[in-house]
Amino acid sequence: MTVKLFNTLSRKKEEFSTVEPGKVRMYVCGPTVYNKAHVGHAMSALVFDVIRRYLEYRDYDVKHAMNFTDVDDKIIMRAAEMDMDPFVLGRMYIDEFQQHLKDLNILPATFNPLATQEMDQIISMVSDLTEKGYAYAVDGDVYFRVLRDEDYGQLSGRKIEDMQSGSRIDVDDRKESPFDFALWKSVKPGEPFWESPWGNGRPGWHIECSAMSLHHLGEEIDIHGGGNDLIFPHHENEIAQTESVTGKQFARYWVHNGMLQLSGEKMSKSIGNLVTIEAFLEEHSADVLRMMVLNSGYRNPLTFNDEVIGQAKKALERLRSALKSAQPGVEGLAGEMVSEIESLSKDTKEKFIKVMDDDFNSAGALGVLFDLVRVINQSRDAGATDAQLQPAQEVITTLTSVLGLQLEEAKGKGHDADPFIDMLVKLRTDLRSQKMYAIGDEIRDQLAALNVVIEDSREGSTWHWQA
Repeated sequence: MTVKLFNTLSRKKEEFSTVEPGKVRMYVCGPTVYNKAHVGHAMSALVFDVIRRYLEYRDYDVKHAMNFTDVDDKIIMRAAEMDMDPFVLGRMYIDEFQQHLKDLNILPATFNPLATQEMDQIISMVSDLTEKGYAYAVDGDVYFRVLRDEDYGQLSGRKIEDMQSGSRIDVDDRKESPFDFALWKSVKPGEPFWESPWGNGRPGWHIECSAMSLHHLGEEIDIHGGGNDLIFPHHENEIAQTESVTGKQFARYWVHNGMLQLSGEKMSKSIGNLVTIEAFLEEHSADVLRMMVLNSGYRNPLTFNDEVIGQAKKALERLRSALKSAQPGVEGLAGEMVSEIESLSKDTKEKFIKVMDDDFNSAGALGVLFDLVRVINQSRDAGATDAQLQPAQEVITTLTSVLGLQLEEAKGKGHDADPFIDMLVKLRTDLRSQKMYAIGDEIRDQLAALNVVIEDSREGSTWHWQA
């Protein structure tokens, strides 16, 4: 079986073939660190964490770079508003985001380059583009000649005549063409700057990622990823400037995730309709957000609301249910049922790989896992022992780990409450034995409002904290 993935460049699924057999070089655009990160940033990080985990499961050696843009107009303006040094501001938000990645069980990248630490590579690349005639300097600024690049627009499918300027500064009459974008910006009063052949200044946004990718992963990479809002102009410009320097194909596969939407709009800092990662994790477990992403499929937009969060929590409860111990005093399954669960366990691995090989179809992979969950739970109810359940449970544990799920039991805000919940559950059991079901249901509902889930079986009632 071969991994296939949708390539934005070709607009179709392609078989995955790497520059170097068995090895993957993957660059993913990280955040611009001028404010707290929101769950939209987390969505992109989660998507590429799943892709990385699965490729490693399929025995690829993955080198993964995710950058931080730590010098930018927005950072400078935000630092001025807060009366802070822009570098101190950037470092504060980088540290915070990296802690969020850890909290979300996202594997650390092989490289986390910072724009401010890659200035030699950036200046060298701008110099190469200028020497080759792909860029020109004017009054301390340097621009890329878009019309010089015959392939410009290949990623987005846009034609030159239909395009708007993609730079982060206003259209400048000094430019040869309104489509030309900034590679280097001359210093303005009060801004941080670096020395360069064109005078003191700082890099444009697009050149940073190209230089960092070249430095850490080489001239040709396998996967370049990010949100689909980066296709144009950012990734389009990256291709233009990188391939103009190297004369080689920059990235074999361009992979883009859909946007997280709140109230029908893309979640973004500029609009202000955002939920920070910090705020989300105060209310929900990391698995909940990951499950939301896995359920949607990485290329699709993901609606963020209470209903979707609730669906993710229920899905997690289903997966966790498969890991429960056998019921006390059971005698074990008959031979035919043992064969069924053993056979399905083996088939589950094969089906999981088949669906994930098809463009990292995480929603389909969950469906495969839920089929095994159902049989595990049926087997437990039928009297399976722990020894009979264990092989299938290990399949669930292994494959959910490939997806980055931890499946840890959620904890209450205070363990001190646990003995009281035990007492209420026992009281409810006594009430039900006396056929006082209405009061028992009221106890269940009030505990549910406190994120306590009660499960009833023939052997009695158990409870756990909801994710």
